[in-house]
Amino acid sequence: MSLEFLLFPMLPVLLVLALVFWLRWRQLARAEFIRTYTFPPGLLNLLSKRRPGLSEKDRHLVSRGLRQFFLAYLKGGRKFVAMPSQVADELWHEFILYTRHYEAFCKQAFGGMLHHTPAVVLSADKRDNTGLRRVWWQCCKEENIDPRNPSRLPLLFALDAKLGIADGFVYTPDCSALRRHDPDGGSAHCGGDFSSSSYDGSTDGFDDSGSGDGGDGGGGGCGGD
Repeated sequence: MSLEFLLFPMLPVLLVLALVFWLRWRQLARAEFIRTYTFPPGLLNLLSKRRPGLSEKDRHLVSRGLRQFFLAYLKGGRKFVAMPSQVADELWHEFILYTRHYEAFCKQAFGGMLHHTPAVVLSADKRDNTGLRRVWWQCCKEENIDPRNPSRLPLLFALDAKLGIADGFVYTPDCSALRRHDPDGGSAHCGGDFSSSSYDGSTDGFDDSGSGDGGDGGGGGCGGD
């Protein structure tokens, strides 16, 4: 009996395994590209015009947070994501204005454009909430944090408070202690709320590990917003 005859029934399985391996390899390659990408010259300096108080070290920290956001989009299957940090959003906006650089980055990192969406917090908007939960889940997984019971914040969600951004979003891992004294939790937004359906009746995006390489085309909105 020939080898070809023996292998022929296994061909569909081998093709599926090869496809799975290739998709996994491609996502790993894209993630490595995001982690090691060199931002265009002068980009971080533009952030200092918006935020004069940020040091060079601070600006590089913001760039790390933005990379974390891009990784969350990739690892979430390139589904809709929402931005949780005001200062990372500002750097993202400046990056988009480097049109050719940004288009080339998106093509290699995602296979298509990631359009801009404004920074938001959990609210009555189900679509934004889904995007935020997806980013929270992926950022927590990136830093080995339990997304349901966080003991600390992933970088992207800690940035605004860490850098003292005046109009930034301040998060805390768990608001239970704060809410014992103030039912509204003061001005802090809570990591523990991402697993709650109290905002919109669902937890869409929260428990989606998003390992797929496909997606719905991403961030929505206009790249120049």
